[in-house]
Amino acid sequence: MAKESTASNISTNKDFRLPAEWEKHEATWLGWAHNKEDWPGKFTPIPWVYAEIVKNLYPGEIVRIVSESKEHVKKIKSVLAAANVESKNVEFFILKTDRGWMRDSGPAFVKEGEDTILINFRFNGWAKYSNYKKDEKFPKFVADKLGLKRIKAEHNGRDVVLEGGSIDINGCGTLITTEECLLDEKIQTRNLGFSKKDYGEVFKKYLGITNTIWLGKGIAGDDTHGHVDDLCRFVNKNTVVLVQEKKQADENYKPLKENKERLQDVILEDGSSIEVVDFPMPKPVIFKGQRLPASYANFYISNAAVLVPTFNDANDRIALGILSELITDRPVIGIHAVDLVWGLGTLHCLTHEQPA
Repeated sequence: MAKESTASNISTNKDFRLPAEWEKHEATWLGWAHNKEDWPGKFTPIPWVYAEIVKNLYPGEIVRIVSESKEHVKKIKSVLAAANVESKNVEFFILKTDRGWMRDSGPAFVKEGEDTILINFRFNGWAKYSNYKKDEKFPKFVADKLGLKRIKAEHNGRDVVLEGGSIDINGCGTLITTEECLLDEKIQTRNLGFSKKDYGEVFKKYLGITNTIWLGKGIAGDDTHGHVDDLCRFVNKNTVVLVQEKKQADENYKPLKENKERLQDVILEDGSSIEVVDFPMPKPVIFKGQRLPASYANFYISNAAVLVPTFNDANDRIALGILSELITDRPVIGIHAVDLVWGLGTLHCLTHEQPA
């Protein structure tokens, strides 16, 4: 059984550090799709998209797949075999979940010196859905299975709600997030009454963050109400890609332009300026009258490759090209995500890295 701590028995630890995504992973956690309500009427192709994800992950690291049951594992293995995915570097864990969005329900894997520990933020279904009680058990499950210390994140006597997709970091002490997601007091409120100062204290205490960058709003169609991993992502310690919309009539145009303006005078934790690279948006992806959160920024940096969602759009190749120029130590690979995004998330939302 893993050891559990709370905020009351740890102090602000300058040795806590949340590693950047491009740093070496031990594994990627992936919750295999099972909730057909997440992709109503479009579930059939989803397991095959997962197979493509695994195919590009396992050459570089362990892929830890969370499944519903032994019978579910058999089905997954059948899909992987049909997709010519070898079983090496693939491990299966059985835990009943509500959904498979590991980025948000999973723990933060933080380094304490050379050791990996788990920071257990509370997950509450994005302050929107009521069926999350199974998902919120995931951090304890991981800690118990791997024998890792787990610390529950608290602030002023309250559990802190925080999803992995709401933050992005450079591994050196700077974090980027949005006001829409973390500070809205009327829509999908995570921590009622929290200020930027409160979040700054939480980020410093549990993640080793000394510098927080606040953007405004996220992209149109985002079910999470402003997750930054559809908006702005670090690609190295001093460079971000920031999605921009060229068409003025598009509802994304003004908020994305405002976010770029916010970054003009931003400095990093070492006092240097941040480099901002414009990143395209695909044309709107609309299904059954609903605009979906299609964004190239929802890419995932694994050991073996950078996986980027693509949308049968002319900007697919442009986005892949930009990332290929910025991240040169591993291939940049497109993963078809037109069906996947009907679940209101894509590659980064589904995956969760565990540092080496």
